[in-house]
Order: sequence, then C-alpha cells, then structure tokens
Amino acid sequence: MRSIWEGAISFGLINIPVRLYTASRERKLAFHYVHKGDFCPIKYLKICKTTGKEIPYEEIVRGFEYEKGNFVILEDKDFEKADVKKSHLIDVFQFVEEKEIDPIYLEKPYYLEPQNSARKAFVLLREALKKTKKVGIAKFVLRTREYLAMVRANDDFIILNQMRYADEIVNPKDLILPGVEMLQKRELEIAIKLIDQLSDKFVITNYHDTYTEALEKIIAAKVKGEVPKAHGTMPVPVTEMEDIIEKLKLSLKHAQKHKQLH
Repeated sequence: MRSIWEGAISFGLINIPVRLYTASRERKLAFHYVHKGDFCPIKYLKICKTTGKEIPYEEIVRGFEYEKGNFVILEDKDFEKADVKKSHLIDVFQFVEEKEIDPIYLEKPYYLEPQNSARKAFVLLREALKKTKKVGIAKFVLRTREYLAMVRANDDFIILNQMRYADEIVNPKDLILPGVEMLQKRELEIAIKLIDQLSDKFVITNYHDTYTEALEKIIAAKVKGEVPKAHGTMPVPVTEMEDIIEKLKLSLKHAQKHKQLH
C-alpha cells in the first residue's frame, strides 16, 4: 500500500504523526470507447480552445478564472500557503456519539497508520475512542480542499471517514411523499412480520456483486461469437388497486420457505 498523505492527527495538544491510506477500491469491469468500424481505441486529447492545437501534459497548469477570460495560475505550494498548519494536520476538535451521525454524510474511508515515533500516542487515541465509545469530528486538507471527517476506532485500526458538509446534501423538500394515513393496520402488521422473517446478522462477506458476474458471462458468450440470452424478468410494480395484504402474505410465505431451506 502507498500512502496518499502524510502529516499528523491532533486531539488537544497532542500531534500524532500519521500516514493516510485509501481503505476502499472500486471493483468494476474496464470498458473502452472504440471505433465501431475497426475497433480502434478512441483517444482523448487536451485541445487549446483558442488555437485548436493539442497541449502536452507538462504544459498544463491549474488556473482560476477571477474574471471573464482572465486567469491566475495556482501551483501546489499555493494551496499549502493558504494554511500551512491545515495542510499537514487532521484536527480532531470534537467528540460525539457515532449514532448522532446520519450515514448520508459519510463518504470515502481511509486507514491511519502511525509513524514509528508515534506508536504509543496512536494506541492511546485508539483505546480512548474504544473506551468512551465516541468518534472524533475532524477537519483536514487533501489536495485542493478542506474536508470534514469522522475518526473512529475499529479493532486495531483508526479509520477516518471523509464526510459531506450539510450544504452538500440536497434538500428533499420537493419530493412528493405519502402520509401514514394511507396504511391499514393489518398491512403494517404483516409488513413488520416480513421484516422480522428477513432479519439476520449482517456479515459483509456474505454479499458480492452478482450483476458483474452475470455481465462477465455475457462478455464471455460474445467473445465466443454466441448471442447471449437475457436473464431474469422485469419487476412488476405494485399499484394502489392491488390487494397489498395478499402480496405481503405471499412474500412472508416465500421468506419462511427460504429460511427453512437455509
């Protein structure tokens, strides 16, 4: 693993030198755009809008348009100069109960690793988080912006979850949502039974991407020159006219049968 950031994590007056590592990876099939006629891969060029000429990578810089048509160039050191301390610090400024944080705010996870000189201080923070059952709220700068983060202990790890700010969440006020008065008591009772029947312990290793596996079979068939067959059927949406209770009862029966088989 290669670290993507080095600095320190602080709580109170204690600064713990750490490295930051990406804790997730995206598993997906790699698709490419190609020319339909001869399957030649499509190449995207960096073109100057003024001259129409291709610009080599080493001549491309980051600019901010402060007024129409006028740019100021920003180099990596300029981003650091904005706040030298913040550019090298994960500043834990508050501790809260994890249940207070709505998952809608959580984004990318990272692992923290202590540098050799700070192993004891790292363990101190980790064990204090465990004992108090709290998580830290922090701010840190990565590349060109400041992020909010949640810092939590998990076994021997300290995990930092990048978070969204409140103004990054779309207000759902425009959604048209029905009220509880539409429900019949019997419908709710059976729905609760169905949820109870389908309830189990969460074990993440029990789940995998079955759609990608099916797509790989489609690709394999086309490589052999075969015409792949469609799998599955279109879902039939429930409507207000249908007897929801009968659908719930049938679902409950299927869930009970599935549980008996497993």
